Amino acid sequence: MNPETKQKINAKYERELQRGEFFWPDSIFKDVIVSLGIFLVLLLLATFVGVHDAPKADPSDTSYIPRPEWYFLFLFKFLALYGQIPVLGKIEWVATVVIPGLAIALLTLLPFIDKTPHRYYARRALPLAIMAILVLGIVLLTFLADVPTVAADGSSLLGTLQTLAGLVIPSLAYLAFIMFAYRARENAVRLISWTSLLAGVLMIGCTVATLALHQPAAAEAAEVPASLVDRIVAGQDLYSIHCVECHGEDGAVTTIEGVKGLEGKEIPPINGKDILYTLNDASLSEVIAYGRPDAGMNPFGKAYNPEGLTRSEIDYIVTFMRYSWDDRFEKPQIKPLFPPLAEGEVPSYAVHIQPIVKRYCISCHRPGKDSYNYFMDTYENILKSGDDSDSNVIAGDENSFLLQVIQGTPIPDTVNPGKDLIGVMPPKGHLKPDAIEAFRRWILMGMPETAEDAAGLTWPTPAATPKP
Repeated sequence: MNPETKQKINAKYERELQRGEFFWPDSIFKDVIVSLGIFLVLLLLATFVGVHDAPKADPSDTSYIPRPEWYFLFLFKFLALYGQIPVLGKIEWVATVVIPGLAIALLTLLPFIDKTPHRYYARRALPLAIMAILVLGIVLLTFLADVPTVAADGSSLLGTLQTLAGLVIPSLAYLAFIMFAYRARENAVRLISWTSLLAGVLMIGCTVATLALHQPAAAEAAEVPASLVDRIVAGQDLYSIHCVECHGEDGAVTTIEGVKGLEGKEIPPINGKDILYTLNDASLSEVIAYGRPDAGMNPFGKAYNPEGLTRSEIDYIVTFMRYSWDDRFEKPQIKPLFPPLAEGEVPSYAVHIQPIVKRYCISCHRPGKDSYNYFMDTYENILKSGDDSDSNVIAGDENSFLLQVIQGTPIPDTVNPGKDLIGVMPPKGHLKPDAIEAFRRWILMGMPETAEDAAGLTWPTPAATPKP
């Protein structure tokens, strides 16, 4: 720097210093005002927007795919695109350590490398162009973070476009910047400017094309029970699926019956004070998660059972047990399992039958259970599965096996006289009259699947009139 330029800079510095402000109280006051504004914004967001409901974190859930925070998504995507390069993709430490390290080192050393005193943008074309492409690349890679590098049909076009936008075009632009800065000094500013503009347009174009081609699969939003009532209902449904087979609907079973390998096993009732007063919620959760091998109870937590329950689901079961059977807790008003049937209303599977099945039937009638291959986990399986699929449910027939057994009439075994082919269902407890009536109307009226299917029907019809 020549003495004349240095003198001008010092003179300008002195002038600005005289017009400046004190750190205390001027700068501190401004910082306090800005901090207060940010605090108020966060307070309003927390009050009116809140946090998206999600289940509790479960360290034993191996199916969870971790994702970085949003401000690291660009690096996450960069590593994925780097892995697409056939040769370099195998050298992962270059992308994870060397390249980010060089970028940080360049930003750190840039003030020492570029010592020009000029601030006019035309005099600083090279660093401005480098930073412009870098920032644009970070923004675009963040937008592309959720786009896979391979399409669902196996096409590699998505990966190619993303590699161009995030790796190839920026790299070529940087090489061009350096070449223009040191080879074409007279026209460097113009060449660097046009090159950065062209590179930016191409990067944005590839990104837009990628997002247009990408068709994300519709993800089902997980419903997280928020209120106490919702948690109790969720726990009751889970208990009905995983626990009722051994412990019964009310948790009062003392001798297990009908469970292969545990026939005649004596167990303490889980609805009494000996259990609920002795064990707190954490202890009950541990019992469910890790089981009691000496008592024949398998673990239900994902740590020991990949198809088991999450920590949140176990907590729901404990909540159901506590508020249903512990007399120290007042159970809140629970909404009916299904909407009560009005006079002349025909039930549907989606609105009436599915909740009943989930609560009382699916614990035994699901894949993996010995139930004569009769599964009730889907509408189609209720109608078509089972060793006696032609007799289980017959539209308009009061003698359907399902209707007989839920009304207390077992199906006799014609091959072995004196024995029952199908016993009374459910084996532990009985369906309430309104649930039985829902099944009767549903089967006799042709088993409509949706509320729209049932809306055009009226109960009773001559064909569906109950027999005297």
